[in-house]
Amino acid sequence: MFAKILFLSLTLLNLHASNTLKDIYYVDSKDINISSIIPEVKNDAQILRIEESRYSLKIKTKDLIKLLSKHGYKNLTSKSNYTNFVLKSPIDTSYIKQKIKDYYKKEYEEIDIKSISVKPRGYITSIPKEYSVNIRNNDFLSSSGIVNIKTPQNKKLFFDYYIIANVPIYTSKDAIKKEMRISHSNCIKKNIALESFRAKPLQNIDTKSFQAKRHIPKGMILTTRDVETLAVIKRDAPINVSFNKDGIAITFSAKALQDGKVNDIINVQNSSGKILKARVTGSSTAEME
Repeated sequence: MFAKILFLSLTLLNLHASNTLKDIYYVDSKDINISSIIPEVKNDAQILRIEESRYSLKIKTKDLIKLLSKHGYKNLTSKSNYTNFVLKSPIDTSYIKQKIKDYYKKEYEEIDIKSISVKPRGYITSIPKEYSVNIRNNDFLSSSGIVNIKTPQNKKLFFDYYIIANVPIYTSKDAIKKEMRISHSNCIKKNIALESFRAKPLQNIDTKSFQAKRHIPKGMILTTRDVETLAVIKRDAPINVSFNKDGIAITFSAKALQDGKVNDIINVQNSSGKILKARVTGSSTAEME
């Protein structure tokens, strides 16, 4: 029974994917066939052609759907008003792909990259022998983006890319209150397909301690915007403060007047009521500045 349900689910998923048109199709020749859009076509036929003087064709999606419907392909949908067909450029983009791969691997500790596609914005027959690859700072938050290559003569060429990859993320098991410690007891680690994130997902809660920066609802992906380094000293808590000068070492008890993370400078109050400044060194410990 389970196998039948799984088969039906996969069939419906594939059917939905094949019925949804893309915004852009890269074609091998100026003759655009049904197979350029629907690879599993049985009776292929030419339906469009890119003009000789051009390397791309833009068509209203509703007109394309009507055209395909005449050939027996019904119930097609799209999220875009226009569909573009672009002739593939005969260039080697392996170096650009490698730079994109390195960029994503630097941002995600355990990313599993399946594939990377890189297409120039427009038809080009060659790329310069020498160039640098430039990627925008926050493009790692999405599975698609824009890169440009820059020559020593400051000439720029722009490329669209798309990456298929899985990345590890943490989601909250239940609602997490502000300043609550982030741990495996209140969040779950998962691997999901990289699509689009609002901020960089939290990578690892085992190598660094975090606390919630704000209220986090149940089932939310935790990002670096939602957490901060765990406060190891709490306001009004008793702490030990050390003082070292000219070979003299003194340790005394004090009360923390504010929360503090490691290396934070906080106000503390000694037993005589004097307010001093101290640098947080660890859990319930600080040293005089």
